[in-house]
Amino acid sequence: FISTVCNFMSHEKCLKNVKIPCSCIAPSLVRVPVAHCFGPPGHYKRKFCTVCRKSLESPAFRCEVCELHVHTDCILFACSDCRQCHQDGHLDHDTYHHHWREGNLSSSARCEFCKKTCGSSEVLSGMRCEWCGILAHAACYVIVTPECTFGRLRNMILPPNCVQLFSRNFSKLHCFRISENMQTESDEDDDVDGSTQGSTKDIQISTDSSKQTLKIFDGNDAVKRNQFRLISVPRIAKNEEVVEAALRAYYINDDQQEYELQTFTQQVLLSDDVINRNDAAEDSNLGSVFRESVPEAWIIRAKPNDEEVIRIYPAWLKVGMAYVSLRVNKDSTVQTVIKEVLPLLGRQMECLQNFKLVEVLMGSKQVQRMVLDNQELILNRLKDIRKTSIRQMNQTRFYIVENSKSIVQVNLFVGGLPPQLSPEEYTNILKEELAIKTNLVSVSHVYQAQGAVVLQISCFSEAERIYMLVKDTVVNDKPLNAVVIPAVTASKIPRNCCPLLVFVNPKSGGLKGRDLLYSFRKLLNPHQVFELTNGGPLPGFHTFSKVPSFRVLVCGGDGTVGWVLGALEEIRHKLVCSEPSVAILPLGTGNDLGRVLRWGAGYSGEDPYSILVSVDEADDVLMDRWTILLDAEEPAEGAENGIAEPEPPKIVQMNNYCGLGIDAELSLDFHHAREEEPGKFNSRFHNKGVYVKVGLQKISHTRNLHKDIKLQVDQHEVELPSIEGLIFINIPSWGSGADLWGSESDNRFEKPRIDDGLLEVVGVTGVVHMGQVQGGFRSGIRIAQGSYFRVTLLKPIPVQVDGEPWIQAPGQIIISAAGPKVHMLKKSKQKQKK
Repeated sequence: FISTVCNFMSHEKCLKNVKIPCSCIAPSLVRVPVAHCFGPPGHYKRKFCTVCRKSLESPAFRCEVCELHVHTDCILFACSDCRQCHQDGHLDHDTYHHHWREGNLSSSARCEFCKKTCGSSEVLSGMRCEWCGILAHAACYVIVTPECTFGRLRNMILPPNCVQLFSRNFSKLHCFRISENMQTESDEDDDVDGSTQGSTKDIQISTDSSKQTLKIFDGNDAVKRNQFRLISVPRIAKNEEVVEAALRAYYINDDQQEYELQTFTQQVLLSDDVINRNDAAEDSNLGSVFRESVPEAWIIRAKPNDEEVIRIYPAWLKVGMAYVSLRVNKDSTVQTVIKEVLPLLGRQMECLQNFKLVEVLMGSKQVQRMVLDNQELILNRLKDIRKTSIRQMNQTRFYIVENSKSIVQVNLFVGGLPPQLSPEEYTNILKEELAIKTNLVSVSHVYQAQGAVVLQISCFSEAERIYMLVKDTVVNDKPLNAVVIPAVTASKIPRNCCPLLVFVNPKSGGLKGRDLLYSFRKLLNPHQVFELTNGGPLPGFHTFSKVPSFRVLVCGGDGTVGWVLGALEEIRHKLVCSEPSVAILPLGTGNDLGRVLRWGAGYSGEDPYSILVSVDEADDVLMDRWTILLDAEEPAEGAENGIAEPEPPKIVQMNNYCGLGIDAELSLDFHHAREEEPGKFNSRFHNKGVYVKVGLQKISHTRNLHKDIKLQVDQHEVELPSIEGLIFINIPSWGSGADLWGSESDNRFEKPRIDDGLLEVVGVTGVVHMGQVQGGFRSGIRIAQGSYFRVTLLKPIPVQVDGEPWIQAPGQIIISAAGPKVHMLKKSKQKQKK
């Protein structure tokens, strides 16, 4: 047997065991309506559509937060059953149930209960909880206890009941800070759900002369947007058969007796009132639809009823999906409905004025709520919804809600402002540039060093206006950026829970960051995953500022890690957990720090779930950080009137190493090459090839670096041998994993460690020597070990710190230990138990 609505297939003998609900009743099974978060359409291999259960060949949509995949023309029929990742003031509760999603599992997936395989790459099969990841057959998942404990990662997940976000007007992409630049792939972004292009593919225009193809609209809304579904029916078909086929095309399983088809001709479209035109034509299209001049389009209409049964859902229920059925007639108003429902819910003692009836449309992209007026006639309301769209009627619910004083509070993080101003000056800039209304907007936090503020806004439309305006605002030639951030209620976080704050740099390391962002949003709460291209690390640290203990995972190259550690250093005093441990997922080219802490040489597509488990099991280690003060004595060129101003001293932080001379020069050339053609630098292999090429061009150059600089270690002058490059190393890995210091023991120096408060100083004699170190044949020339260094440059010399190169003018460079050591996470040695 095959379902004529959702294409579900079953043997005759298995029919009695089928537990899977059809797509047409999916809306009635939603516990808490939560809209999905669709990115741009893409190609997804070996995935199946949740609505029609067919495979996704053409471009399709997927939700960025849950495993929903859906065809372009099925998207309207998916309902809002995404995971609830935060509380938004509607239907909030603290107990979490499993959030089951069917299908799209790997074919090796095994059921938790009967231990047989439950996944398949041939059809949509098997169920998975999107919070704890437990897998089960459709027949087995029914016996699972409904409460979800978040599974193996429960100590890392930010519990959704601790997160609050009032997001009425913001799209889901804004709420989860998913960058819009992914959107460039789809040109016609507004019309992607126009079912006109897609729906023809289901039914080829029938060449069989005994069949005919009809366009079916489901109401005035579809007519306006010209969105229709095509059905194919026999040329000699009874009206009932056509009505039934039309309802199935719209995933509606009501009795076809309650519906009729109305024809409409092209000029009807021009008139505003589609209905009245057609009323006259109604009698003539009874009997058989067999006529020479078949009208090409029909509209499904519900026949008017004098009474109906409606379902009313109580919004205060913490569990379950209960509703009360109520018979309404043409005199029933919203008020009489509330009056009749309260006794059925055991609230008859309470005053009617404390309750309201809310109509909720559970669309896949948006949940729309509308409070109904007390005097409105319920049957008229139902008639209006059905006139607009019969599909929408299927996705509409009525909730009875207690009136409460709802507090609106949207938190907006605004960055890119000039640094080091007072709160008043920031408020004035915002008044000038964004015309903020001070009665609705207040500045709740100021980050002066970074030039950022957090606004608390008590009105949705004002929040949306500011958000949109910030994107086009420039202050002192710097564009501002705005991020919607959730409020985290720290007191609700369980004691043993140590949520993981994830930063991903989507630009580093062959663009693997995109897929990781998607995977981590799925495995954790999307509110704990931050894209560094969208406002940097600060919005993430601010969101977690009240969390009593958390850990950080940085996905990116060494430069990204340095950026996050630098931001952490600046904002540490404002965090309740001032020393979070940092783990690394190496995505860049060098990844020396990642190597030292055992996270590997570079991400090569390991399963993101096992990465999170490794982070959970990792060991805490300390690491030194160093401050480098660069003080150029010679003035910058181009000074006017010959009176030169010396450059102000520059301070940079260093985690891995600092190189002077040949090492920095190669880095600089690579940097220039990357800036000229960034598009080519998206694979590690190509990046390394460019390093080699740049190096070969430098082989014949000789430079006498030891004549151009002087070195002082812990107040003592050090004689330099004949070298071309001088390198200060903090960690035992340099230039993509080479051991520059070497492993042989030496009674002059201590064995290097990353937390010994000492830096090692090493010389290289040139490109060839560097190549031999990279190949592991030689090590560098050991020069010194110490905790305070002064380097005097006698002429301009290339310098690089952690892979960021520049030319430094003559002057002093002072390297000394920076503040407290940082807590890093080192991957623990034991293999994971399978």
